[in-house]
Amino acid sequence: MPRKDRPPSFSHPCYWSTWLAIGAMHVAAWLPWRLKLWIGTLIGSLARRFAGRRRRITETNIRLCFPELSEAQQQALVKDTFRANGIGILETATAWCRDPEHLRHRVTFKGQAHMERLQRQGQGALILGMHFSTLDLGAALHSLFFSADAVYRPHNNPLFDRFMGRARQDYFDATLDRFDLRGVVRRIKAGHCVWYSPDQDFGRDASVFAPFFGIQAASVRMTARIARMTGAPVIPLIFHRNPDDRTYTMEYLPPLEDFPSGDEVADATRINAIIEAAIRKHPEQYLWLHRRFKTRPKGEPRFYSR
Repeated sequence: MPRKDRPPSFSHPCYWSTWLAIGAMHVAAWLPWRLKLWIGTLIGSLARRFAGRRRRITETNIRLCFPELSEAQQQALVKDTFRANGIGILETATAWCRDPEHLRHRVTFKGQAHMERLQRQGQGALILGMHFSTLDLGAALHSLFFSADAVYRPHNNPLFDRFMGRARQDYFDATLDRFDLRGVVRRIKAGHCVWYSPDQDFGRDASVFAPFFGIQAASVRMTARIARMTGAPVIPLIFHRNPDDRTYTMEYLPPLEDFPSGDEVADATRINAIIEAAIRKHPEQYLWLHRRFKTRPKGEPRFYSR
């Protein structure tokens, strides 16, 4: 690997596989839709078979969150999850490498009046996003209707991070590091809408424990904290692929009332409940492959094997 004390040379052999992946994404973005679905399904099937660690994480999450399902139903949901996330890779390639205008006809947008009202008032907002497999495609298609900034986690691979960042700059006004609280607050106070997805485990120091699918989950304080510091409304945004695998629905829910409440646990519980309700409509499209319950309350056993 390149030395850490000098700028990375992206011609170094350690980046050749990354260049190959970037090239493949550019090619995939221009494939016919039916072929994209086929390739995405194949990727999901191969990942489920060979990515044992991710499969075990997904099986654990689904077993914990859907105990009412039989074992066969849980395994069917695991299979559907890998398929949806495999297709999501092709959707992400499309979002990063093509103008989203060519997909405008595939999107049904609901609840636009909530955002239009804020824009007429020149008011900023915190958009409550969620980690579905359609996340980046949803962001690209959202830009056809409304502008927004985004909070993101930098990628560990600097070349891929640059590629991803430049792609997202095409449909976000600005991208902000997830730890840049000051930047987020400044942008919202300046009248910008900031897309923020709090449904991941950021560790004990950044979280409180609140129920998520009936399980005490590390839930970030940041949503309520940003709302309190800016006085901005929090508006949930739901985006999913429809059952026909060809069209999408994007929906703004009404701004949250009486939020934040001043009770961090109550606020996190409310946010989790909104996200859970959205997931239950299309559970296979959620990113169950990540360790949502990685951080446990003191004294409780771990859910995931090392």
